[in-house]
Amino acid sequence: MDPMFRTRVNEQISRLTTLPLSGIEAQVAAKRRRWLDRHPRPPGARPTPRAAFDALFFEYLGLAAGDLRVLREDEDTIVWRSTNACPTLEACSHLGLDTRVVCRAAYEKSTQAFVSRIDPRLRFLRDYQTIRPRRDSCQERIVRVDFEQMMRVAIREARESRREGNKGYGAVIALGDEIIATAHDTAVTDRDPSRHAEVNAVRAAIARLDETDLCGCVLFSTCEPCPMCSSLAVWANLSAVVFGASIAETSARGKARITIPAAEVVARSPVLMEVHSGVLASACLALY
Repeated sequence: MDPMFRTRVNEQISRLTTLPLSGIEAQVAAKRRRWLDRHPRPPGARPTPRAAFDALFFEYLGLAAGDLRVLREDEDTIVWRSTNACPTLEACSHLGLDTRVVCRAAYEKSTQAFVSRIDPRLRFLRDYQTIRPRRDSCQERIVRVDFEQMMRVAIREARESRREGNKGYGAVIALGDEIIATAHDTAVTDRDPSRHAEVNAVRAAIARLDETDLCGCVLFSTCEPCPMCSSLAVWANLSAVVFGASIAETSARGKARITIPAAEVVARSPVLMEVHSGVLASACLALY
């Protein structure tokens, strides 16, 4: 083993034995964001999946093209398999750790943090069935997600809520560009005040994926999630929350609200999660 690479492996062994995975995740995310702050994208550069791929692997990590075999590519997607020398892989082998657990907990959201600085609509996803050492390579992808289209689906759910006699909130959970769950609030018809649109969407996504950890998924909501729903997003470990109308805007229209922004709930939580606002804001606000 190359001495320099051995040093990196030993450093990773040290991190994995002294820090929680969430601590590694936070460190890596901060480091990657700082690098992008020092290396801003060229003015006018289009934030494509290929651009994010090149920036991450060639500019930041310094990998060789031969380490990454592109399987499929178009304007909205790039899929690849990596075979590069990996300190995390070697450290996990040394410590008897499962790379599926370590890479998901420490490196999926921290990689997304890098990609999101380029464009939050670009989403990084890893195939945990195709990951070393279980396979001979790791398969990953970056896809462009149409936030507006996802929100239109949420708006349709909100209108269905109204037709049923509920309060008119809609939500969607997507994994990459695939919709995993759609839902609306049913608190009135179910006579259950916890049945907000986001709660129903999270429950449906968990049932669909048979997985309580929704890392990689994005929650779209017509209205900014209340503190209860933002907290649920945290405990479900969603990667991002995207909403249309804000709590402040709907409160100003007379809606009863607990006026704690979703971003504040997330900032006070132990998880790394993005919050994006104002997607089809006018159309969403018109619902209320």
